Amino acid sequence: MRIIAVEDEEIALDVLERAIREAEPSAEVAVFDKSTAALEYASENKCEAAFLDINMGGINGIALAKALKLEGPEINIIFSTGYDEYALEAIEMRVSGYIMKPITAEKVRDELDNLRYCDPAAADGKLRIQCFGNFDVFSGDKPLEFKYSKTKELLAYLVDRNGAMCTNNEIISVLWETEEEQSGKQTYLKSIRRDLISVLKNAGFGDVIIQRRGAMGIDKDKVECDYYDWQSGVAAGINAYRGEYMMQYSWSEFTHGLLQ
Repeated sequence: MRIIAVEDEEIALDVLERAIREAEPSAEVAVFDKSTAALEYASENKCEAAFLDINMGGINGIALAKALKLEGPEINIIFSTGYDEYALEAIEMRVSGYIMKPITAEKVRDELDNLRYCDPAAADGKLRIQCFGNFDVFSGDKPLEFKYSKTKELLAYLVDRNGAMCTNNEIISVLWETEEEQSGKQTYLKSIRRDLISVLKNAGFGDVIIQRRGAMGIDKDKVECDYYDWQSGVAAGINAYRGEYMMQYSWSEFTHGLLQ
């Protein structure tokens, strides 16, 4: 995901940039203190989201948002301002979001979780999952990056479970092996689940995860996976297996044994 941030005050721009990078570590973030520079950049680079201050010298945020929409109609505009007087105009413009200052990573994350337009980069393909060797997940040829390392492990476990719904307690018992480690992990698991859903949604794969109250699973039909191909007897999956399966996770040993 490519995000631009525009703010004509240096300190405020720094705060905004840090909040965006903390909320979405995998994003490509470009920052500008002048609207003209941001508009020029957006004309040459497809951007999925733009965080814009409203009260700026020269071209203000409202005018910049309209210009950016002309360049890319599906860019997600999020206004960041210390004033609520522009809220009605923002609604009429059908912008994606509106953040009141002070800007925090939590506020930015909330907006990114509820974008009007999802990242279309992978809309025509499936999420590509690699289980043989080390586990990894790709949008096209680009590995997806998560805020927490446990988020990737959670996805790996859901893949390993072959579409079965996994309860929160089951997930905790697998991701943290000892009772001491498992203590108090419910809140952390909520953060991990939220990170997983957010990253997949922003990559254009929001329908891959099936969620139920206290449980979640993966929709096998929405992914391309070497392990699933192996199970189905697809030649590509059979040829991909070289005796290694999700090497970085100790809990994968049971499935590895079945493969052997």
